[in-house]
Parts: sequence; C-alpha cells; structure tokens
Amino acid sequence: MGPIFLLLTKIHCEHCLKRERKYIDKETGEEKIKTIYMHHVLEAKLIVGNMVLSVASEFIENESEDVKKQDCELKAFYRLTARLKDTFKKLPICLIADSLYACENVLKQCKANNWNYLFRFKEDRIKSITDEFEALKNMEEEEAKKANVVKIRESEQRGEITWVNDIDYRGFGVNVFECELEDEKRKQKFTFITDIKITKDNAKKLMNAGRSRWRIENEGFNRQKNLRYHIEHASSQDYNAMKNHYLLTQITEIIMVLHEHGQKY
Repeated sequence: MGPIFLLLTKIHCEHCLKRERKYIDKETGEEKIKTIYMHHVLEAKLIVGNMVLSVASEFIENESEDVKKQDCELKAFYRLTARLKDTFKKLPICLIADSLYACENVLKQCKANNWNYLFRFKEDRIKSITDEFEALKNMEEEEAKKANVVKIRESEQRGEITWVNDIDYRGFGVNVFECELEDEKRKQKFTFITDIKITKDNAKKLMNAGRSRWRIENEGFNRQKNLRYHIEHASSQDYNAMKNHYLLTQITEIIMVLHEHGQKY
C-alpha cells in the first residue's frame, strides 16, 4: 500500500487537500508561508513475483473546501480495507506497508479481518515495543542470542537477521525482526513488525517479503509518475474526470505489465 501524489500551487477543486509550507523569500529574507494543494490516492497493490498490479484505489479527499479536519491516509486505509474484505471475502491476505500503519487500530483491523501483516517499523513509532525488542535482543545469554539469529551469506550480500517473538503490546503478541545487510556499496539496517511467528526457516523469507514493498515504489509508482503515464500532472480540471483518468491508467498498467511479462515466455 502507498499514496500517489498530485501537487499543485493553485487550488484544483473543493476536494483538494492542502498544506502550508514555510520558506524564506530570497529577495527580502523574510519567512513566508506557501499553500500547496494536492490530491492523494491510497493504493492496494498485489505483488506477484516481479509484477506489481493495482487491486483497489481509495481517493484521499476532502468533502468540501471548508472542512475543519482534512481526510488523511489512515482514514482512507479503513475505507480501503473494508472494500478489500468485502470484495475478497475468503482470500488470505498479508498487508505489507510502511511504519505509519504500525499502530493499535490497524492491528485490530487486521485481526478482525483475519489478515496477516508485515509492516516496516521505526524505533520512534511505538516506544514500548522498541524498548523491549532492544532489551531482549541484547540479552547476554549466548544460547538465546544464537537461537534468534540467521546469518546471510550470499554472493553480493553479508549480514544477519535478529528477532524477538511475542512482545506484548496492548493485548497483541507482536513479533519484531531487524535486518543488517552489507555489500560493496553500502550498509543497510531495517526493522519490521509482524504477527507471523519468526523462525530460522522463515526469517529470510519474511525479510524478502518486507523489502518487496519497495518494488511498489520503484516498479509501480515511479514508472507511473515519471516514465510512462505522468500521473502527477493534472489530467483534467473536472474532478470526476481526473479520477476516472487515474483509474483507467491503473487498468492500462495491468494490461501492459501482463503483456510485457508474457512476452518473456
């Protein structure tokens, strides 16, 4: 899941989201405020090997220009997941998303829908989980440390995955794993939170699944924004026409991706 952005310096319609940004005027040196207008879309993407396909879109939009509280990504998430559950009632689903979704209400939603989750986790997102993970991960008992570590030795990468299962968070048993990777160019460190119990057999698979979210950014959004469809540009002054254009773009991309990958075989 992830948002796509259309940024404008002038208001497009009454449904625009808006943000105020401070900047320094180069001529006067004064601090000023500029209002940016935008349209966001929350996308549910299906990852199938190297293919990224749209399965649902939820527009993040204000009801009118004078709303007191703007629509946001988390509000759109609950609308989107309700439609996903209604459309795919029995489909096993594992949500892969960024750290914004690592919160109590989203975990409740996943549990109610009988979905798995695998979210990127940043240390400042839920401090109690971070503190317990760090405390248990750094235990001095060597046997405990050996039990929850998998070494990675591949042709181009070296590193390890460390994890702690069954960390209590408001009645949820969550599992956290940390990946440290290094190759000739750089060192990387990233952490994930999941409801799937982590073992030596699945730790690497979970790491690869969590990292596949970046495929949505690179092979999904980046191509649609910059290489093929230029969806960041306003396609119409009419709001409904703009949304229809966006949805048709997603259908077109599905056909193109299936065609391109089908040609290989």
